[in-house]
Amino acid sequence: MCCRSFGANSGRTCSQTVVADAICTLYEDKEEIGRTTTGQDGIFRFRTDSEAALTLEIDKPGFSGTVIVVEAGKKNHDLGYIALSEASTLDELQVKATEVVQAKGRTIVYPSEADLNASSTTLSLLQKLPLAGLFADPINRSLTVRNGTPMILINGIPATMNDVNSLLPKDIAKIEYSYITPARYADKGKNGFLSITLKEREDGGQVYLWGRSAVTTTFVDANLQAQYHQGPSQFTLQYSPSWRNYQDVYDNSTMQYIGDDFKVKIEQHDRNPFNYHMHALGLKYDFAPSERTVFSARFSATPNISTNRVIGTMTDNVLGEYDTKNSNSSRDFTPSLDLFFRHDFNARNSLEVQVVGTLSSSDYRRENNYDLSNNDDLQYINDINNRRRSLISEVSYVHNFDQSTSLSGGVQNSVSHNTNEYIGHNFKPVLTDNNNYIYARFAKQINRVYFTASSGIKMLWSHNNDIRRHYVRNLSSANITWYPNQKWTLQGVFSYNPSLPSLSTLTDHAVQVSPYLWSNGNPDLKTSENLYYIIAGMYQHRKFSVGMQAYYCDLKKPVFTDVVYMGNGQFLSQSVNAAKYTVTQGTLSLRISDIYGFGANAIIELSRYDSRVGNWNYNLTSLSGRLDLWWNKGPWTVSYYRKFPDKWIEGYNESKGENGDALQVEYRPNKHWTVGASWWYMFDKKGTRYPSWSQSPVNPAVSERYIKDNSNMVCLNVTYTADFGALFKRNIRRSLNNADSNNSLMKN
Repeated sequence: MCCRSFGANSGRTCSQTVVADAICTLYEDKEEIGRTTTGQDGIFRFRTDSEAALTLEIDKPGFSGTVIVVEAGKKNHDLGYIALSEASTLDELQVKATEVVQAKGRTIVYPSEADLNASSTTLSLLQKLPLAGLFADPINRSLTVRNGTPMILINGIPATMNDVNSLLPKDIAKIEYSYITPARYADKGKNGFLSITLKEREDGGQVYLWGRSAVTTTFVDANLQAQYHQGPSQFTLQYSPSWRNYQDVYDNSTMQYIGDDFKVKIEQHDRNPFNYHMHALGLKYDFAPSERTVFSARFSATPNISTNRVIGTMTDNVLGEYDTKNSNSSRDFTPSLDLFFRHDFNARNSLEVQVVGTLSSSDYRRENNYDLSNNDDLQYINDINNRRRSLISEVSYVHNFDQSTSLSGGVQNSVSHNTNEYIGHNFKPVLTDNNNYIYARFAKQINRVYFTASSGIKMLWSHNNDIRRHYVRNLSSANITWYPNQKWTLQGVFSYNPSLPSLSTLTDHAVQVSPYLWSNGNPDLKTSENLYYIIAGMYQHRKFSVGMQAYYCDLKKPVFTDVVYMGNGQFLSQSVNAAKYTVTQGTLSLRISDIYGFGANAIIELSRYDSRVGNWNYNLTSLSGRLDLWWNKGPWTVSYYRKFPDKWIEGYNESKGENGDALQVEYRPNKHWTVGASWWYMFDKKGTRYPSWSQSPVNPAVSERYIKDNSNMVCLNVTYTADFGALFKRNIRRSLNNADSNNSLMKN
């Protein structure tokens, strides 16, 4: 690894080529006075007022470290090229402790041998890592940050959850994470950022199979991924099916419809069986003719068929007792082609281009039948066919002035054409969107402080048969991160992001869905404005880390679903703007790892919600959390997951999140196979529960849905992976640290 100076106390790291992401730490009398990482060009730089002799430590996972003494004096020091030799390897390097680096406002994690051995899937690995604010749900196989989906990259290329679920943990070299959404993705509806870098591959093939199924009900998930790497090319085939057929699903509710001259109280008890199966298909080709250029093409298609029935009884003081037989079904198909190109002109300038084209179709059928006791039958049918064509294009450019200063910007455009055909209503609106987003981001590091500021303009033109809307809105954010020493990281964040109403929510077309209720869009819906502020701190020492975060969100003109009285015993449900909505939240996260094979990750969250609709005010305080425990010994891994669901309010409506717990035992007899069994929703007779309450003065209600099929569910899972033959020999060199503060990272 080598270094050449471009300023005070600077240099460039290299092996046979320059080495990025090396950790450079500057000490004065054993006290850390600065820390940075090398850029893609291998350059690093420190600025300090100290005139004493200094010690510089350079460390890079997968390389032998080095220590350099910088002589006393005021002058700048050009350290030239500093060479580090690569750590010798056998078939695989074994990392003894997870290395966590805080740099440029992100958490960079190099997974340890212990965490990898205890993880059969990438999702289970993410459960174990110190990534504050990232919630990995092993039951629903999802990732969330602040209740939204993070922007995911794999080897710098935009990816999906199917890509994450198809990765082998052992193939992951490092993970970069931030709960802040970068400016580039602020208009994509993403929360947070997750970038996964894989180990290098030589020519070869690999097959990965993962599947799970419940014993007592139809619950099936699977992932199949086959890859072949040849020279600069890599071919990937993915197939991810999911199937549910639940019969014991129940809805119980008590509600009222209250008007000036009308009042009805309804008690409803339903059995609500549902069935769906989806098949996510993907074919991907990656081409990297050099280290500076990469091209990726992905074709994906996801057929999805679902059906749902409601069989129940209703009792109200107007129509008496009667039966309900409702059903709905949908058939969706969404093929898309995604093209991505990246080229680094040099160490300072980089260009990325992405184009995504999608054709989608959705056929939705809903039929609600009410068999009244007086032999009158009421029927409400709502059939909609949707056809959508869209094209998304993006150009992004990054310029690095030096190791500590960068400027990036880009242009995004999305155009779509939607046709909604309301069968039987002689109504067929055509919806057209043209969305443009232009942004710029500036980043600067000064000693131990890293600062970013970004701003963008969103311009949306949309129209349908009756409505035209033109919006011009600003999106801005700022972030400052301070690294006072090697153990502490402190951060402050501000973000402003408006949420524009879609044409579908604006479309004025009323549809009756029950004897008392109609549903319609709202042409008068206003833009919501989201401002949030975060103050966070993280402390890490060897195998222990703790994170603290204070979050405040002020949502102006928030949107929620309301019910109003229209007269003559009829009510209307539609989206409206509330007067006020704020969220104040405090989060504490704790993690320990590899204590005689034992590890734990816990999160405690206290939230306060304040909502005002007109003159009505409602407050709610909620305590929630998550616990992940695991123990690994040889081929055996035992883990436990528990979610303590939170409560929240939106307008008048209060809801409680999905509950969940799982005890799992896995056995890995060899490097190819892993088999396991898990017990979900233990000792819970109702399984998954979804309670909700409405404080609406027009439509007060208490309801609960629960899926009894999930109760005490036993689920079996199996994993198989194989690399093929001498011709397909993989290069599993990985860039992982060979030393940390505990001197126990790797062995050969």
